[in-house]
Amino acid sequence: MSQFLQMGANAALSSSRGKVTVSYEASNKIDISLTAFLLTDLDKVQGDNGIIFYNQPNSTTGVVNLIPAEQIGNQKIHELNFDMSRAPEGITKITITLTEDNNTGFSNVKNLKAEVTADNTIIQLTPSSFTSENGIVVLELYVRNSQTKVRSIWRGFDSGLEGLCINYGVEVEPEEQNKATEPISIPTQTLAADMALKSNDGKNTFATISLEKVKGKVSLDKGQKPVIIDKTPEITATVSWKTGTDYDIYALVYTKNGMQVDVAMFGARGVPPLRSYGNGAVEHMGDVGRNSTSTKTEVIKLRLNDDILAVVPVVYSAQSNGTGSFYRYKVSMSIDNHNGTSVTITSKNANNNDRIYSCVPGILHNTKDGVIISPLELYSMPNSEYRPKLRMGYSGMVEVLMDEGPVNDYK
Repeated sequence: MSQFLQMGANAALSSSRGKVTVSYEASNKIDISLTAFLLTDLDKVQGDNGIIFYNQPNSTTGVVNLIPAEQIGNQKIHELNFDMSRAPEGITKITITLTEDNNTGFSNVKNLKAEVTADNTIIQLTPSSFTSENGIVVLELYVRNSQTKVRSIWRGFDSGLEGLCINYGVEVEPEEQNKATEPISIPTQTLAADMALKSNDGKNTFATISLEKVKGKVSLDKGQKPVIIDKTPEITATVSWKTGTDYDIYALVYTKNGMQVDVAMFGARGVPPLRSYGNGAVEHMGDVGRNSTSTKTEVIKLRLNDDILAVVPVVYSAQSNGTGSFYRYKVSMSIDNHNGTSVTITSKNANNNDRIYSCVPGILHNTKDGVIISPLELYSMPNSEYRPKLRMGYSGMVEVLMDEGPVNDYK
């Protein structure tokens, strides 16, 4: 049996043992290495034996074994065997990464694919496109309630293997650290957005991203590079859809102290309804309910302050609303700064599955230089009523984990 796992989604494996396979079109222009990190709940290794790579391919307990890469035809193949039942005490996840060591970036890597095999099940993880990134966090293997699971990540980064090692707590020689933190030159037509954020150990981490500052009407698709817009006193996130079903929009807010706040007109398990947060910094403008208009909208107003790092609008169709496909009803989200710029993300990659109830079109990062808008278009698992969960990622950017939050109240 084979299944496809969307970026940001997770799936349960039928066994704690299996294999990760990464393949791509071979080329003498690229040199790719696969590295695994054995991590604690704090996203840190326990020591130098927590990194598995070509010079240290086997873990001491047998939880991970890296197989030498080989070329079959025009395909280069990397494989890694895992057995989560043999994870050392305190190790809760395995993060699989790729680095491009010729510094040409993953834009030159063709037909990049990854899959996880356990028993007779194959889970395929096909990434979005990449540009100048020289590294990728591909996936995570972890255990939740005694069940081994895989999460599709596909997050690109520019700091190389040294940057990953520093982030995950692997000791690096001082001169290598200096090399990993050298300033990045930014072309004149782009803007460097430097974000000073709190990492898991309480220290500031910096993510420098080269982005285009846009004006006018812009459309973004899943896999495209984020853009940055001017931050104005009030920004609106408007979700629209064709009539025929009733969607609800709510917002997940991630603060500088690492807290997630759910701004929603309805509650979830352990989370009460909250229409406004931070004196109107994030405010829901009300549930439109069912009506006869051809296109319906719900709006969240953002008056961003320095306490807010990110906002994630979520589109939700409760089971009580009946069935409804995100694709069929043409769901889209538009971010408007009311100063001549609007960015729209549509659900063009959705399918006609009427049992998918949540969609995250994109994420907004609040920076001193403006608001970064990243197209995500993530979907919940079929029949899942669980909200997404936010966490701080390895690069200092907030990440969205689908189906990891509390279950929505019946509405």
